Amino acid sequence: MQNEQLNTLESKAEKFIDSAISYAPSIISAMISAVLILFLGLWLINMIRKLIDKIFMKRNVDPSIRVFLGSIVNWILKILLFIVVVSQLGVQTSTFIAVIGAAGLAIGLSLQGSLSNFAGGVLILLFKPFKVGDYISSSTGVSGTVKVIDIFNTRLITPQNQLIVIPNGELSNSNITNYTELQTRRTWFDIGISYDADLLKAKRILLEVIRKNEFAYSDPAPDVVVTNLGDSSVNLSIRVTTSNDNFWNMQEQLIIDCKGALDREGIEIPYPQQDVHLRKQ
Repeated sequence: MQNEQLNTLESKAEKFIDSAISYAPSIISAMISAVLILFLGLWLINMIRKLIDKIFMKRNVDPSIRVFLGSIVNWILKILLFIVVVSQLGVQTSTFIAVIGAAGLAIGLSLQGSLSNFAGGVLILLFKPFKVGDYISSSTGVSGTVKVIDIFNTRLITPQNQLIVIPNGELSNSNITNYTELQTRRTWFDIGISYDADLLKAKRILLEVIRKNEFAYSDPAPDVVVTNLGDSSVNLSIRVTTSNDNFWNMQEQLIIDCKGALDREGIEIPYPQQDVHLRKQ
C-alpha cells in the first residue's frame, strides 16, 4: 500500500517536472518580454514627460498646472504600462480595465463640481484671460484685483479690501472684463446739464477742464459727447484715457473740477424733478 502511494507521488512529480520543463521556455520568454516592455515603457514615459515639460515651458504654462498635468499624464501612462506588462504574463486584464473604468466613473460622479472647477482652472491658466494683479469683473457680479489663481478657485481683493473666493468653473463660464490688460483705461461718465444751458459752451468748458488735468492723455484724444436727452437734463459723456495706475485719481479730479467749472459759469446741473401744471376750468 505504501509502495503504491510512493509510486503515485513519483508519477505526479514526474508529470509536474515534465510540464514545468515543457512550459519553462514560454514562461521564461514571457517574463523576459515583460521585463523588457517594463524598462522600455518606463524609458518612453520619462521621454514623454520631458517632451511635455518642454512644450509647457515654451508656451509659458503656469508652474502649478505644469506640475499637476505632468503628474496626471505620468500616472495614466504607468497604469497603461502595468496593464500591458500584466497581459504579457498571461493574466486576463479585462477585470483590471473594468475595475479602473468603474472607479473612474464613481470618482467622476462624486467629484463632478470639483472636476468642473479644475477644468475651469486649467482653461484660465492655459489661455490667461487675466493674470495676478489685473483688475477684473465678471457677469456674476463680482469684481476686484486678482490676488491668486489656484487650480480650483481664484481669489480677488475688492476696492473695499475684501477677499472674494470664486470657483474657477463658475468664473470660466462667465463673461470677464479685464480693465488692466491693455495698460490704459478710458473713463466714461455722464454729467447732466439744464435744458436752458448752452450745450456748445458747456462742451468747451468741460474740454478745457480735461486739458488741464495732469493725468489725462492727449492721445487718444479726449472727448465730450451729448449722449441723450434725459427726463431732467441733457447728458454729456466725459471720455478720457489715462494709465491704469492713475485712473481713479483722474476720474475723481475730473468730477470735482467739471462741477466746479460749470458752477462758476452758471450752468446748472439739475437733480431729477417733475413739473406739475394745474389747469383751471
